[in-house]
Amino acid sequence: MISRIDLRGDALPEGAALRDLLPRAEFDVEAALEKVRPICEDVHHRGTAALIEYAQKFDGVRLEQVRVPAEALTEALAGLDPKVRAALEESIRRARTVHRSQRRGAHTTQVVPGGTVTEKWVPVERVGLYAPGGRSVYPSSVVMNVVPAQEAGVGSIALASPPQAEFGGLPHPTILAACALLGVDEVYAAGGAVAVAMFAYGTEDCLPVNMVTGPGNIWVAAAKRYFTGKIGIDTEAGPTEIAVLADATADPVHVAADLISQAEHDPLAAAVLVTDSEDLAAAVEKELEPQVAATKHVEDRIRPALAGRQSAIVLVDSLEDGLKVVDAYGAEHLEIQTADAAAWAARVRNAGAIFVGPWAPVSLGDYCAGSNHVLPTGGCACHSSGLSVQSFLRGIHLVDYTRDALAEVAHHVVTLAEAEDLPAHGAALKARFGWKVPGQ
Repeated sequence: MISRIDLRGDALPEGAALRDLLPRAEFDVEAALEKVRPICEDVHHRGTAALIEYAQKFDGVRLEQVRVPAEALTEALAGLDPKVRAALEESIRRARTVHRSQRRGAHTTQVVPGGTVTEKWVPVERVGLYAPGGRSVYPSSVVMNVVPAQEAGVGSIALASPPQAEFGGLPHPTILAACALLGVDEVYAAGGAVAVAMFAYGTEDCLPVNMVTGPGNIWVAAAKRYFTGKIGIDTEAGPTEIAVLADATADPVHVAADLISQAEHDPLAAAVLVTDSEDLAAAVEKELEPQVAATKHVEDRIRPALAGRQSAIVLVDSLEDGLKVVDAYGAEHLEIQTADAAAWAARVRNAGAIFVGPWAPVSLGDYCAGSNHVLPTGGCACHSSGLSVQSFLRGIHLVDYTRDALAEVAHHVVTLAEAEDLPAHGAALKARFGWKVPGQ
């Protein structure tokens, strides 16, 4: 069901050579970009009419309007299962607790007497948030996108999710109910690249945004790449990933269950176990069969995901080697199921989120840990972060100098300007001091 990669016996290679040995899904955003480009430009030129046409083509629904009526949000919340509502409310509460504490305040540094630099943090003015609605429906992604934007102080928030034929062309009612719980009333029935284009260019109904965030399929990732530079994005999210660094102390039942939990997302989902224990590897392989057989989405998602080139059990000589492997892999979700798990977790450099010990499974982070589940994939954790309040804030420097403070450093500024053959830069200071710069 799942392959093995044996890295024991020889010294591990470094950098890209090690990454090339590790499993990874094929996810060709560049190829998808060529298909997305004409769709985005069509939305640019035809606006709402293009959105309605693509909803019929891609989602099989005929829309009368793209924006979701306010009464549909109210009705969705009223019809929400009380247990689901309670769970969403707890998820929102915990997410707010964590994200509220992330907000940065302005910080002023006195460089010299009379000379200060202040960094202030200003929220993005308007954001477009995306909640997927393909194989599965993710009200949790509504929470994970909206809460940090709200806690950052974003003043204008719009959300898009694919129209569903089953629900009369509206997004899934649980998505709408989550929006209602969060006080988001600008919601659009639009999916994939079409939704990203709507946000980037704007339409008759939707004002353009400054930034788009949220997970999605390859078409969403390609559209984000297309608009990078015009709008801000969080990341080009690829198929979901879990890596587990485990030793002989790990429970194979837990490890197998956690691998399966991510495999059920998508046939391209990655499930990777890195271990120095042959016994654990064998026990997990044995445990996968009955657990897979007992669950849902087996043939269309879980088996293809576990059997795919993106999933494997990686055997290493030691946990030190295992640490090198998981850092090279840079998983979206990394579980540490070892003795002294906290100490090993503290040494990890590359991961979207780290789940420490047997009682912090990825599923907890997906819903109710308080952390954010919009995370970098495809190894991007080596340079990118998960979604947070900081994602929606921009740092701006305020430079405030008195005449005396400027006079003290003016000759250095003029010297550097002339060294770069930019004499007008120096002249801007000379003009302030009667063309005789102090210190020269």
